[in-house]
Amino acid sequence: MRIVFFLYEGLTTLDVIGPHDVLSRLPGAEAISVSKDGGPVNADTGALGLTPTHAMADVDSCDILVVPGGLEGTFAAAADEEILDWIRAVTADATWITSVCTGSLILGAAGLLEGKRATTHWAAIDLLATSGAEPVRERVVFDGNVVTGAGVSAGIDMALTLAAAIAGDDTAKALQLGIEYDPHPPFDCGSPDKASDELIALAGAALS
Repeated sequence: MRIVFFLYEGLTTLDVIGPHDVLSRLPGAEAISVSKDGGPVNADTGALGLTPTHAMADVDSCDILVVPGGLEGTFAAAADEEILDWIRAVTADATWITSVCTGSLILGAAGLLEGKRATTHWAAIDLLATSGAEPVRERVVFDGNVVTGAGVSAGIDMALTLAAAIAGDDTAKALQLGIEYDPHPPFDCGSPDKASDELIALAGAALS
C-alpha cells in the first residue's frame, strides 16, 4: 500500500506530519514523500524545512495521496499546471485521495472535487465552491474515495478515520493510543462557532 505525501513550498507542517504519523504505521504501508523536483521545501512559517524522498517525475501511481494545506504556497501550488497534471495522473487509479486543511483547494483545482462534498479550513470554506465542490462544515468528510479534513489538526482525525476504513477500528484505535492522541485543549475555542468575533479577527490576521 503506497501512501504518497505531497510536499510543496509553503505547506503547513502539521497538515502532513499528523497524517504521516498515523498512516505510515498502517500494516503493509510504504510511505513516501514527493516534491515537485525532489528538493526540500520550506514550511509556511519559513522556519522549518522538509526533505522528500522522491520527485514527482519518479512517482506515477499511489494507493493513497495526502495533500496538505498552507497559506500563499497552497494557492501557488493550485495554480501550477505541472503539479495539477501530476495529481490527476498519480490518482487515476488511487484507492483514496485525501487532503488536509486548504489542501482541498489543490484537489479542487485539479478537478477532483467536482460535485463532491468536501471540507477545508474554516477561513477558506467558501472557496471550495469555485471548484464545483459542495462545502461542508465538518471535521472529516468522505465522498466516494475522496476524504477531506478541516483545518490543520483535523488531519490527525482524518488519518485515524481513514485508518479505520482501511484496517478496522481496532488498528485505528491502536494507532491513536500509540501516538497518545487524547486531546484536552486548554481553551474551548478551536472552532469559529466557539470563538468571539474578536478572536476570529485575530486568528485571521495571524493567518494572513
